[in-house]
Amino acid sequence: MAEENKGQTAGKQPGTKQNASGNKGVTDTGSSGILRWIEVMGNKLPHPFWIFVWITVFIILVSALTAFLGVSAIHPDDGSLVEAENLVSGEGLRRFVEEAVTNFAHFAPFGLVLVMLMGVSIAERSGLLAVAMRTVAFSVPKKIVLPVIFIIGACGNIGSDAGIVIVPPIAALIFTQMGLHPIAGLVAGYAGATAGFTANFFIAGTDVLLAGISTEITSQMPGGQEVSPTANWYFMIASTFLLGLGGAFIARRYTIPRCQRFELLGTFDHEVTDGRLTPAERKGLKRAGISLLLYVILISILVVPSWAPLRDQATGGLVPSPFLRGLIPILFFFFAIPGYFYGKATGSIKVPNDILRQMEHGMKELSGYIVLMLIVAQFINLFSWSNLDTILAITGADFLKSTGLTGPVLFVFYMVLVAVLNIFLGSGSAKWAIFAPIFIPMLAQLNYSPAFVQLMYRVGDSITNCVTPLYVYFPLLLGWIHKYNKNIGIGTIVSLLIPYAVILFIMWLVLLFVWFALNLPIGVGEFIYIQ
Repeated sequence: MAEENKGQTAGKQPGTKQNASGNKGVTDTGSSGILRWIEVMGNKLPHPFWIFVWITVFIILVSALTAFLGVSAIHPDDGSLVEAENLVSGEGLRRFVEEAVTNFAHFAPFGLVLVMLMGVSIAERSGLLAVAMRTVAFSVPKKIVLPVIFIIGACGNIGSDAGIVIVPPIAALIFTQMGLHPIAGLVAGYAGATAGFTANFFIAGTDVLLAGISTEITSQMPGGQEVSPTANWYFMIASTFLLGLGGAFIARRYTIPRCQRFELLGTFDHEVTDGRLTPAERKGLKRAGISLLLYVILISILVVPSWAPLRDQATGGLVPSPFLRGLIPILFFFFAIPGYFYGKATGSIKVPNDILRQMEHGMKELSGYIVLMLIVAQFINLFSWSNLDTILAITGADFLKSTGLTGPVLFVFYMVLVAVLNIFLGSGSAKWAIFAPIFIPMLAQLNYSPAFVQLMYRVGDSITNCVTPLYVYFPLLLGWIHKYNKNIGIGTIVSLLIPYAVILFIMWLVLLFVWFALNLPIGVGEFIYIQ
């Protein structure tokens, strides 16, 4: 299908119609039941830009009402009073006018996406990514490719959110070379990188950040035990394998069959081939491989030795360190350098200015995302200024505590609450700063270790990342999908992602309860019960 549509822009897709909001929605996508209802209703939504505009207006009005009613909550960390702030006020107006540009310019995901995709664009436009993925697709058994995509997506969180930016488009290329629909690859790659965000084979920044908050709470408890970054490591390694197998099953069972119904209506540059490399491609891959090897050796010299400049200069440690904090520019060159040498060998890069054009091409494709981030950045900051995000999380945690539940039933309710709140409040560390002071002492009274409480939080905080349109990277997925078919609406995308959230959550719960029943260690020196 890809070669038939290469470089073409087709007309209206058969089987589509104009919906109530003026958007086109795919009407026959193979969904049924509740997924069909979610798809139909979701496709009636306006463009995400206007969704965020109306949500922002709603938050502003609610802030005024809650401030008038004196809505507040006691922060469990320090006992301070958190009051709703009125954004419909002179102070709120002044703050918005003074900080609106800063909110946009300093929006962390915005800079990450721009820098990463400029580097990836060089590797992609030079032809390196397509050839590398084609080689993988034809050299690795298909049964292994899908689990590997999900495992790589989950492990991508070692570079903060880098995996979310890198994995989906690469998965689309792999799917294309396997003769599968690229949109299925985008959905699968995005689900792996978001729903499995907390899982990893390695110790990542998330482990350090959450463990630091947990230790702050446990230091005030009898015994004052420390929660180390490796406290959940064993369970997260097993979770990574689980996500790989579960994600591959969902992709085969749900995503791939449904996406076969989508026509390719956009313009794109990769096509299905027989997997054989031309002499120029083999030469380019060789030079790209040598340059990448030399780059990796250089980075290793700057990271591995105890005196290395990219280690933490105070402790000599790697987690945290300048290496992990600066992983985005390091990954930029990881793609750009081999992309350049491949392009020089194959002729796709003839003069230095060709590199600039390739980077510019990547930015042109992000134009819609950049416009959308203008309102997303305002929404997130206004929500935070109002204190409604903190009050919502504290209220939810207090409600769960008041139920008096214990044991596995409490565990399920706890993780479900975190998962639901994660739809509205994206910052995992901010939510954990609220939940930890409540649930670590509460469950410690039942002899459950702080590391186990933290582990359950991480499962709930990760699993709904993929289904919420409020997630800051969802618009990026929408833009990628619209490169192939602009008629696919938000509802269709969410309905494709829901099976990942539901099925993977159930599988994660099963793994957790098996671990619980066998009382296995969850990390280095950490167990479910307090030792």
